[in-house]
Amino acid sequence: MKKILLAILMAMPLSLLAQIKFAHYNYAEILPNMKEYATAQAELETMKKQFEDDLKLMQEELQKKYADYEKEAANLLDNIRARREQELMELQQRLQQSVQDNELAFQKATQEKLALINEKVMAAVKKIGEAGGYVYVVDTSIGAISFINVAMSTDITAQLKKELGVTASVAAPAENK
Repeated sequence: MKKILLAILMAMPLSLLAQIKFAHYNYAEILPNMKEYATAQAELETMKKQFEDDLKLMQEELQKKYADYEKEAANLLDNIRARREQELMELQQRLQQSVQDNELAFQKATQEKLALINEKVMAAVKKIGEAGGYVYVVDTSIGAISFINVAMSTDITAQLKKELGVTASVAAPAENK
């Protein structure tokens, strides 16, 4: 009787281990095909173009004022020359500050847009993970995993694409194994 009970207790963890399910997906294969990603990219490109146009206008204004100053500098009174030089320095500083502000605004907008997309993907991963009874679901595209035995894990990339409404497919980069 003790032997039977011991055999049952020893076999129990193995049976529990056999019930543990793992899944993986390739985020890099999903992301570029999402409508939200294409929309975000287009919005970011528009923002970048607007920033570039604004900076170009500021640069042109600075160049024009500098050219005007160079033409007149020899004939200007000292106090007027000093005031014009101060104006040029202030305009240069505003240009530099605009470059920095635009870079920060672009980075922030990029992070915000990608965060929203990531939230949507993670919600889909959670939904599929819970529905499939998976203990772990791993993104194989990040390269942080030294090894994943894909034969013992279920690839849910196709399910995620379906859940997210992704139809097209871009060639995915090679997985790190």
